[in-house]
Amino acid sequence: MTDLSAIVSEIAAEMAAAPDRGTPASYIPPLASVDPARFGIAVIEADGTAHVAGDGDMPFSIQSISKVFSLTLALGAVGDQLWTRVGREPSGSAFNSIVQLETEHGIPRNPFINAGAIVTSDILLGRNAPREAIGEMLRFVRALAGDEAIFIDETVARAEQDTGYRNMALANYMRAFGNLHHPAEHVLGVYFHHCALAMSCRQLALAGRYLMAGGINPETGRSIVSAQRARRINALMLTCGHYDGSGEFAFRVGLPGKSGVGGGILAVAPGIASIAVWSPGLNERGNSQLGTLALERLVARTGWSIFEPRG
Repeated sequence: MTDLSAIVSEIAAEMAAAPDRGTPASYIPPLASVDPARFGIAVIEADGTAHVAGDGDMPFSIQSISKVFSLTLALGAVGDQLWTRVGREPSGSAFNSIVQLETEHGIPRNPFINAGAIVTSDILLGRNAPREAIGEMLRFVRALAGDEAIFIDETVARAEQDTGYRNMALANYMRAFGNLHHPAEHVLGVYFHHCALAMSCRQLALAGRYLMAGGINPETGRSIVSAQRARRINALMLTCGHYDGSGEFAFRVGLPGKSGVGGGILAVAPGIASIAVWSPGLNERGNSQLGTLALERLVARTGWSIFEPRG
């Protein structure tokens, strides 16, 4: 029988000793100052058993991992109409690239690149003012995790607004194509605050359980999304969740996963576990260097890859 607590503790110890830790994101000042020695991991099994090690209870900026939750909310708001405004294909480009928007007439390639998540934020503004759209996201992740301590880091949100020129360009470009229905500054305010959510690995893994459990929050028994929609969100995480490094992540780890430039990764072993890792140093594709390595080792020791034969 697999001793999951021992595996998680071993991986945390290995990552603490790892010499090549990547480089924290430098273009958002509060992220640049995070200690690269940090590493956290949390694994929440289907029965609710939690295995947490390292800095697994320290909050960090989840950044683009929030796109999983905003996509879930937007699909709840407009259903499959969302796909008339956002594609479902890997981009093969950097997360903040503007190149494809011109040839594809302002339709972002998928909801996990910045342009796609900006459209998702615009959809959420269709039923709420900016402040309410931000509050809706905060209430949603708190309910998913069962933890009212989750918060939005206003310092990070302000820093993103002060430095997010490329995101401003993306928003205005899509507005020019008619794929943004609200003022760009309102949409970006929502987007930046979503990215500024601060969560620990434990909280993030708890929040992601519905993707592991066929769309149901195992704690409450409440349906968050249909089983089909949960499968489809997982599929997008596998193919698009690590930007132009998604193929490499699927090759090495073999789980649906969504990264953020704060150094976090949410990964899903369907029917088995919800997993979150965090290490602020990034690789050249903007994904957590040690987070990816930790997940690769976890899957190797548990056989949790979705490509592993079952039965």
